[in-house]
Amino acid sequence: MAAAVITGGTDGIGRALATTYLDRGHHVLIVGTDPAKGAAFRAEAHRRGAGERAHFLAADLSLVAENRRLIDHVATHHPAVDLLVLGARYHRSTRAETADGLESNFALFYLSRHLLSHGLLPQLRRAERPVVLNFGAVGQGGPVRWDDLQLRRDYPGTGALGHGGALCDLLAAHLAHLHPDVHQVVNHPGVTATGFAGEYDPATAAHVDRLRVHGKPVSTAVAQILPHLDAPGPGLTAVLEGRRVRTDTPAFDLVAARRLHAVTEQLLAAL
Repeated sequence: MAAAVITGGTDGIGRALATTYLDRGHHVLIVGTDPAKGAAFRAEAHRRGAGERAHFLAADLSLVAENRRLIDHVATHHPAVDLLVLGARYHRSTRAETADGLESNFALFYLSRHLLSHGLLPQLRRAERPVVLNFGAVGQGGPVRWDDLQLRRDYPGTGALGHGGALCDLLAAHLAHLHPDVHQVVNHPGVTATGFAGEYDPATAAHVDRLRVHGKPVSTAVAQILPHLDAPGPGLTAVLEGRRVRTDTPAFDLVAARRLHAVTEQLLAAL
């Protein structure tokens, strides 16, 4: 039976995708930090008659060991993965580091996705038409700070998410080049009225409150991305608010993508 693994699957677009794929008959594993939200997902699935196909794993994916635990869990319980959704994110207005000593956005928004994309390749390749959906910047995230990937200088607040998204664009480009049999879809949904998980300074919090009111509904964001998951192009597909965009741009430059991969592997080796 088809399986979907969704990080950031307890809220917003990730949760809506989880329900969509349950309705399609998939086994769905959602990953998040809040067991109560995981229990609510499973309870809803039971009401929909799909309880035996709804799964939850509590994990803090900002930690390298937790990503490796998730990879081991999936290998044990879901030998083939048809859809991997990389949606976990958490905004911080003030720079913070994880227990691994990594900047929190870099760790969760990028490094987790690097670990899971590579670590779950064996399971993805067992599926007939595997797809990885990554929520990146699609060229909207600004230049990569090559000399300061973990934003130690002039931490940009909200811009930290954009920087992480730019790294995810390069990650998707590298994976699509190395493993064209696993379709990579990188998506920027635009301003969507999700939970906006994070810790905000007062000015940013007020702005986020307005976005919760005026952002597009989650259902619209899901409707915009589903066609690209159902029929992805070969290799890499980039989608901005439902519209497919070019990938022969600096945002997806293969030389930069290889550079990022090398730096990331060196960092992981040091850890």
